[in-house]
Amino acid sequence: MHHVILGAGPAGVIAAETIRKHAPADTITLVGDEAEPPYSRMAIPYLLMGNVKETGTYLRKSLTHYADLRIDQVPGRATSVDAQARTVTLDNGTQLTFDKLLIATGSHPVRPPIPGMDSPGVHPCWTLEDARAIMALAKPGARVLQMGAGFIGCIIMEALAARGVELSVVEMGDRMVPRMMGPTAGGMIRDWCEKKGVKVYTGTKVEGIELASEPSGVVGRIASAIGLGSSEPAKGLRVKLSGGQTVEADLVISATGVRPAIGFLKDSGITCLVGVLTDEHLQTNVPGIYAAGDCAEAFDKVSGKTIVSAIQPNAAEQARVAALNMVGQKADLKGVTQINVLDTLGMISTSFGNWEGVPGGEHAELTDKAGGRHLSLQFQGDVMVGCNSVGWTEHVGVMRGLVEGQVKLGDWKDRLMHDPTKLMDAYLASAQGQGQWAGAADERRR
Repeated sequence: MHHVILGAGPAGVIAAETIRKHAPADTITLVGDEAEPPYSRMAIPYLLMGNVKETGTYLRKSLTHYADLRIDQVPGRATSVDAQARTVTLDNGTQLTFDKLLIATGSHPVRPPIPGMDSPGVHPCWTLEDARAIMALAKPGARVLQMGAGFIGCIIMEALAARGVELSVVEMGDRMVPRMMGPTAGGMIRDWCEKKGVKVYTGTKVEGIELASEPSGVVGRIASAIGLGSSEPAKGLRVKLSGGQTVEADLVISATGVRPAIGFLKDSGITCLVGVLTDEHLQTNVPGIYAAGDCAEAFDKVSGKTIVSAIQPNAAEQARVAALNMVGQKADLKGVTQINVLDTLGMISTSFGNWEGVPGGEHAELTDKAGGRHLSLQFQGDVMVGCNSVGWTEHVGVMRGLVEGQVKLGDWKDRLMHDPTKLMDAYLASAQGQGQWAGAADERRR
């Protein structure tokens, strides 16, 4: 049996290892489109901060790990899949034949259609190659403008701030982290960032980027230090904003979101919506072809719909389930975990499940702006289906447990409506109480 895995990120690696564990004699081919050993993108901010070296981003520390497991690594990027012929074509002309295929190609950054995006000094922050370019320019005192203040953007912002740059952030939404936080929470995060010295522009677009007419002393010194000097000092960048402002920068980082890397599946016969549509076994509409990770669209029991959940814990679990099914061991995905825990310059915020609420639902909210604390709970009947928090770290585990467990709160729902801080009491009385009752019932039946 030949298993081909497209994508050498966390999902691809975990799937390959799981297949090898349960199918010792099968052939495994792992296709990756970067020159580096398989690594975690989530470790790149730690590289920017200087907390780890490049080797610290690698998913497996031994350079012979894949060879030892007889996992064949093939360089290349998939350009097409022929589901009927069971073949994959790569950009280097290589054609691979498979018995089982896992699509784990992850996401790629969204490139906004802004004039000047090709200017020197404009970079995404997605690959190790991007990180090297950013570290060369993001020296202490450098002027850095970041486009995007979403979840990924805030993580990058944290790393940039640690490098001692002069940082500006531009976000199209009316608040920071708009896809994770409501207006109150997003506004509190913005206020916190500005207190920490970050200039934040919300409700604002970047309309153009151009080379500054005057040389930048900071950029010139950086260019000389890294061997990019010329007879002329390097020029900075001038960034035009929709509000009429102009911001001077030495480095512009694009963190305007990502989307599943699935363009190569056009005309393949594999059903794709936002991501590659899968069933509870992570199998696509084509038998023997599976998907996992940031490119997969799976069913979320909390929201009741299929979603793409681009977080590493979900990628790992989806890869494990897909791999087991690929070797003939039936396994089901229990659901998609909608969890976001974010550290923004020391302010902890969380988002679980349907944080925006559901039609006909109820919500409770408690805000202490002076204390930097906010809590928003969303209910459908007596079940908490989502929540937001800022600065409320003591209840993070309980909030996740109540939302994921779809715990029936009974009378505790009304108590939480009056006092949202009683989450721990509600969890102990409802979730654990129901579990104890079920255990006692089982004992009586015996």
